[in-house]
Amino acid sequence: MGKIQSFPFSADKNSRVLILGSMPGEESLRQQQYYAHPRNLFWDVMGDLFGAGRTVPYEKRLEILRANGIALWDVAHTCRRKGSLDSNMTDVAANDFGSLFAEAPQIHTVFFNGQTAAALFRKLVLPELNRKLTPVTLPSTSPAHASVPAAKKKAAWRKVQTALK
Repeated sequence: MGKIQSFPFSADKNSRVLILGSMPGEESLRQQQYYAHPRNLFWDVMGDLFGAGRTVPYEKRLEILRANGIALWDVAHTCRRKGSLDSNMTDVAANDFGSLFAEAPQIHTVFFNGQTAAALFRKLVLPELNRKLTPVTLPSTSPAHASVPAAKKKAAWRKVQTALK
């Protein structure tokens, strides 16, 4: 099982909130796009909230999020993992958050796309981070977490809009 690597962040100097996943799944890595699995609700939610839905070309979706003050990234830079499940992640190394915050110094709130992203951030990033952030853990948009109904997930994710006001 070889190492896999996450994508570069999507952020700019106007980013005010950061959405963090753990590590892209197999389909996302194959397509080189965040949240590419067709059953992942992330882009459906972003479509409802910001007009960055799955039918919009991928680069334009990222552009829409940045225009709304949203940065997108993953906690893990590299890891070993069989399949796409976060529970299979081993040998995890964190992304360089210093570089992100240098590019996007206005980020004040971090939204975690699920419990694993929040736990990894607390373990790997927070001890080294010299920065005050408001952390918010949201229900994972992953199809692996189908026990939470889509409507309930979408309602919880409205907190992203609230943080931008």
